[in-house]
Amino acid sequence: MLHHTLYPATNNSKKWITFIHGAGGSSSIWFNQVRFFKSYFNVLLIDLRGHGKSAASPEGTQYTFDKIIEDLIEVLDHNKINKSHFVGISLGSILIQKMLFKYQSRVEKIGLGGAILNLNFQSRVLMFFGNLTQSILPFIWIYTFFAYVIMPYRNHRKSRALFIREAKKLSQNEFKRWYKLTKKILPLLEKIRSYKLKTPVLYIMGKEDYMFLPFVKEIVQAHESSSLITLSDSGHVVNIDQPEQFNNNLLTFLLKD
Repeated sequence: MLHHTLYPATNNSKKWITFIHGAGGSSSIWFNQVRFFKSYFNVLLIDLRGHGKSAASPEGTQYTFDKIIEDLIEVLDHNKINKSHFVGISLGSILIQKMLFKYQSRVEKIGLGGAILNLNFQSRVLMFFGNLTQSILPFIWIYTFFAYVIMPYRNHRKSRALFIREAKKLSQNEFKRWYKLTKKILPLLEKIRSYKLKTPVLYIMGKEDYMFLPFVKEIVQAHESSSLITLSDSGHVVNIDQPEQFNNNLLTFLLKD
């Protein structure tokens, strides 16, 4: 089972909020959210396979998005969590939206930062570059290059450094397993964009998240149950760049009837 951490609500709430990190990260990226949200909800942090304190998979294991979703559901079932709010960043945003296809009844409301709904030309070039070089370059070189392209500005320095530091804990084999999922990401994102969404979703995006923000603006126009807040001086990892604004906007959304 995936490594996970529970923080009981200090106000005795029965409601849950579950946080899902991005590729190469870990649940440690939510340090600015835990203390804040445990005053209102029971908090669940999950480390994806091979990330953080979750064990790497045995040799020969091939990842699928369905398998990763089942990992998350296993943690919920183990802790008898029937329904939860979900908050994701980057890859975590894809996993949560994918979860709706089969487990919509387990999801209350969704908050997504650095949400990925499509890939622009630059991100597709990055993906192609990664496929070309993953067998010959140390993965941390590739990941560091990606981090600087996606989070290029000086005010992204803290979030960029955190993600690179966490990524160093991955093994080369684990990186390759996760990277193979990129071959399946475009068809999945197309399904996500066309999915008839009923679950309330709040996208909290940095105004400097230049790769992914334009696609979020488009989808919010198409989905009545979705809304968007953009934060200044913030890039892809918005919960680290602007934690107070991220927390306050997300809380207002989650508590709203």
